[in-house]
Amino acid sequence: MIDTHTHIYLREDFPEDDAGGVPGAIDRALAAGVSHLVFPCVALDTVEELLSAHHRYKDVTSVGVGLHPTEVGADWRAELREILDRYSDEHPVAVGEVGIDLYHDSTWRSRQMEAFGEQVQLALERRLPVIIHCREGLDETLDVLRQFRRTGTPRLLFHSFTYGPDEACRILEEHEAFFGINGVVTFKNAATLRDAVRHIGIERIVLETDAPWLAPTPYRGRRNESSYLREICSKVAEVTELDFSEAERITDRNARRILALEQE
Repeated sequence: MIDTHTHIYLREDFPEDDAGGVPGAIDRALAAGVSHLVFPCVALDTVEELLSAHHRYKDVTSVGVGLHPTEVGADWRAELREILDRYSDEHPVAVGEVGIDLYHDSTWRSRQMEAFGEQVQLALERRLPVIIHCREGLDETLDVLRQFRRTGTPRLLFHSFTYGPDEACRILEEHEAFFGINGVVTFKNAATLRDAVRHIGIERIVLETDAPWLAPTPYRGRRNESSYLREICSKVAEVTELDFSEAERITDRNARRILALEQE
């Protein structure tokens, strides 16, 4: 199984004195059958710990580069430049996670759209896919992507997709996107998301945990870990009427396709 989106590198959430810290969490994921983990970048102040974890487990991890929408402040351009400088010797598999998040505060809507647009352009220039964070901002996300109609958009991965079939249709009408499905799909109150998974189909789905958040049932309410990816794969298999091994095979293939990961 490939965890296409995990923040398991965050030392604050995986402290050294708790079950082995970050290395312990990565080792548990590998023992649970996770073959590869993708670490998306979110902010300048977490780059050091992200790259530290990646360098320690380079054979089984990949990294994204970018600035999360809730981190887009007044000096976002300078922060993004510094992040890119820190990544100068790295080989990111995606620009991300980037996008629009208006859930808590819509004050910086225009700034987020501008930053998202510039990072989509960066992905085009580097021929990388984009890992999209979209929370209460689907209209704005699609508006930004429409700006690239003439030049074409990069490959798109909508991370932590928790919308329903209607929103999936809106995206697929304009883009051949992929969708990251995480622990929310296991929640009792997520019937609409499960309907969306059926509508999207297994051919455009990848698995993710988004650890340390959104732990799947039966771990809901606890700190999430990449080792819980099996629960997500099991639910996706159930919803799409596949056996576990087939759902694992197809979602792994999709992850390698969208993120250009090396074959295992």
